[in-house]
Amino acid sequence: MTLLSSVSEQHLANNPLDIVEEIVTANEWLFDRANDDEMIVELAGRWCHYRMYFVWQREVGALQFSCQFDMRVPEGKRTDVNDLLSMLNSRLWLGHFDLETQQNSPLFRYTVLTRSDRMPGVEMLEDLVEIALTECERFYPAFQFVMWGGKRPSEALAAAMIDTAGQA
Repeated sequence: MTLLSSVSEQHLANNPLDIVEEIVTANEWLFDRANDDEMIVELAGRWCHYRMYFVWQREVGALQFSCQFDMRVPEGKRTDVNDLLSMLNSRLWLGHFDLETQQNSPLFRYTVLTRSDRMPGVEMLEDLVEIALTECERFYPAFQFVMWGGKRPSEALAAAMIDTAGQA
């Protein structure tokens, strides 16, 4: 991910999506900003494509962010995926995994609360995006193991948590 820490935060401090737009542009990711308070970003990960949603709620000073997988959970696997989500969430320090109900698709979600004098800066927003992508990439195989590999959620999580050394 391209870092923008040198970007002047002074002129971007009124709306955190202005900073997110700078990050997205620097990384050459496709995005659409329908209005000042919403942004959709499309990008290719190692395992699948992701769709990131950013929503800035001025009234409450909150930036909601989600990173949705490009996969659909088969109806017959929904209970196992919900069990997996619970196991995954117990391992996270920030954010949580959820199942988007309309599209039946896993996503990572996080909300940043701000105060008028403490808007999230470039480094914080870069970290947010990087953490979300890292967690999605790390646990993508667990979803595949449950949905298509016939593994129980605990087996899928154990397999996804194995860190490999070196390269083949």
